[in-house]
Amino acid sequence: MNKNQTLDVVVRDRRTVARDIDEFTLARPTGDLLPTWEPGAHLDLLLDSGAERQYSLCSDPADTTSYRIAVLREPHGRGGSLHAHESLTVGTRVSIRPPRNHFPLVRALGYVFVAGGVGITPMPALLAAAARTGRPWRLVYTGRDADTMAYATELSDRHGDAVTLHHSTTAGRLDLPALLAATPRGTAVYVCGPTGLISAVEEACASLPAVDVFSERFVATTADDATDAPFEVSLANSGLVLTIPAGRSILDIAESHGVVTVSSCREGTCGTCETTVASGEVEHRDSVLSPQERAEGETMMICVSRGTGPRLVLEL
Repeated sequence: MNKNQTLDVVVRDRRTVARDIDEFTLARPTGDLLPTWEPGAHLDLLLDSGAERQYSLCSDPADTTSYRIAVLREPHGRGGSLHAHESLTVGTRVSIRPPRNHFPLVRALGYVFVAGGVGITPMPALLAAAARTGRPWRLVYTGRDADTMAYATELSDRHGDAVTLHHSTTAGRLDLPALLAATPRGTAVYVCGPTGLISAVEEACASLPAVDVFSERFVATTADDATDAPFEVSLANSGLVLTIPAGRSILDIAESHGVVTVSSCREGTCGTCETTVASGEVEHRDSVLSPQERAEGETMMICVSRGTGPRLVLEL
């Protein structure tokens, strides 16, 4: 299925899995199966308010009768989570885009998973996939206290000593350098959670030989618009040549010239606007592409990333 298509689903079930976190089970009204997905995938939830938000799938990929997502109620957020908590009752119909995966499980000699708060949501499926490889793995899951940690009991019961739970209210700040210092070569470290946690894991692993860090975040990376310089974009499919000024995105300028392209978050976190780069150098500002994908420079997120030279050619 095309990633830009939408699916109509209904809220089949809803339950509270932690303080301020509710889990929503989504299924087709007809009972038909949903598209398949791999561990680490997320979907776009298209709310009646006009908001589009990305949520990791926390269900079993083998069960395509439904999708499960968990939503943290954020009173001071952008409104998407509040709308979900207040409006998505059992029986409510809502639209989604089919799952996409920017956080897949790679082949590795072993795995370490680090989750903070609601960043646990992609982990159940990833842990099960890691366990099936027969390679060593462990999860470090941190939260303020037990009441805020969704799926903690379920994961501990299922995986035993492979799961370490850390309550920061009583145990203090997680000592990531100590926890990760002995990580063996060939280990893939997966982290999902607050930006500070992701940065801390990346810093703790920076000096470890042959240890790769993979992260997922739904908070955009920051960039200083004052350093932006205008550049030119040639759109190979439409034939337009556009000038992108400082402080404006390729996506904004293309839309203002009538170019129709699909987008969602407009913050570089969801991957919906990923566009093929035919030529030119890119300054990547998204939180989606891996370091290798950035180095290859074959695609870019046109909602935030920019050209570093005078001209980019995009397949748009």
